Amino acid sequence: MTAHLVLSDGTIYSGRALGATGDSAGEIVFNTGMTGYQEILTDPSYAGQIVVLTYPLIGNYGINEDDFESERLQPAGLVVKEACDFPSNWRSRKSIGALLEERNLPGIEGVDTREIAKQIRTGGAKMALITQRNPQDAVEYLQSLPTYDESDFVLSVTTKAPYVWGHQGRAKLGAFQEEGKYKHKIAVLDCGLKYSILKRFAALGVQSLVLPATASAEEVLDWDPDGILLSPGPGDPARLTGVVQTVRELLGKKPIFGICLGNQLLCHALGGHTYKLKFGHRGSNHPVKDLEDGTVTITSQNHGYAVDPDSLAGTGAVVTQVNLNDDTVEGIRHPDLMASSIQYHPEAAPGPWDSRKYFVRFVEQIGQQR
Repeated sequence: MTAHLVLSDGTIYSGRALGATGDSAGEIVFNTGMTGYQEILTDPSYAGQIVVLTYPLIGNYGINEDDFESERLQPAGLVVKEACDFPSNWRSRKSIGALLEERNLPGIEGVDTREIAKQIRTGGAKMALITQRNPQDAVEYLQSLPTYDESDFVLSVTTKAPYVWGHQGRAKLGAFQEEGKYKHKIAVLDCGLKYSILKRFAALGVQSLVLPATASAEEVLDWDPDGILLSPGPGDPARLTGVVQTVRELLGKKPIFGICLGNQLLCHALGGHTYKLKFGHRGSNHPVKDLEDGTVTITSQNHGYAVDPDSLAGTGAVVTQVNLNDDTVEGIRHPDLMASSIQYHPEAAPGPWDSRKYFVRFVEQIGQQR
C-alpha cells in the first residue's frame, strides 16, 4: 500500500506503508544509530515524534522479548529506507513490521532516509505526517495541527502509580526498603524512564522506587531514599513547571542525579534556562569531554533541547561536560547542593558503555553522604 510522509513545509515523500495504517503526526527527527531500533521504538523520550532511522536496513535481527525499554511503542511513527521482513537472530520472535502492526504504530519504508535527515539538518525540526490520504490534502491537515512544542508529553509517559525495581526486576511497592538486600535505595522521578536505567542501578546493588512525575517533594522524601534520580523524558523542559518546583524543593536534601531531561530540569530548578536545538542530538556516537578529569567518552544521545550555559551564572552551578561536535552543555554540577547531571544516556541502550561510570560515581556519592 502506498504511503506518504508529508512535512509541514509542503515537502512530500512517497513510499510503502509499514505496520499500521492511518494518519500519524509528530515532530520529525532522525537517529543515526546503526542498531537499537527496538530500544528506540520503546524509548519514552520519542513520544510525539516521527523517527527517521538513517541506517538503510532496519530489522535484520528482528524483535525479541528482552530489549524493550518501556511497556509500549512510544514514537508517533517510524521512517526507514528498508524494513527486513525475514530477520535472522536466535532471540528474534517477529519482524519489525509485525511489531508495528501489532502495536498499531504507522510507519513508512522505501524513502531516502538520508535525504530526509539532510533536510532536517538544513531546515530544522518540523512537524510531519505519515498518511495514505491525498498528499496535498494532508499538508493542509498537518498545518492545522498543534506543534510539538505546544504539547506536554511527560504526563502521557510517566508511570500512573509507584513501583519498585530491584534485582528481580519490577516488583510491588511493598518490596521497597527490604532490609539487607541492597546497598542503597533511590527515588526516581519518572518523566519518561527507560528500564535499562533501573537495570544499571540494580546491577550496582541499588533498589529504585519509581514515582510519577507529579509526585511532590514531600512525597519523595517520605520514602527516605538515599538519593534521587531525575529521569529522561520527552518535550520542552520549560513546560514542566510543576516538576521543576519539586526538584527545587529537593535540592540539598538528598544527592540528586539527572539524566537527559533530568539535566535540563536541574538547570531550571537552579534558576537557569534551556533552548531548542535546530535538529537535536540523536544517535550512538556523540563525543563528550569531561572538563573535570579531561576524559572523552562516546555517548548515546536523544534530546532536542540544551542548557544555556550563560543562564547558570550566579546559580552556583558549574558546567562539567561539553559536546565536542557543537560545544553544547553535556553536564552540570552544583557542589554545595549534592546535585549533578548529564545530558546523554549513560545506560546506552543502544550505544557504547563508556559513560556507565557516571552511575558508579552517583552510587559512590550516595555512600559518602549516608
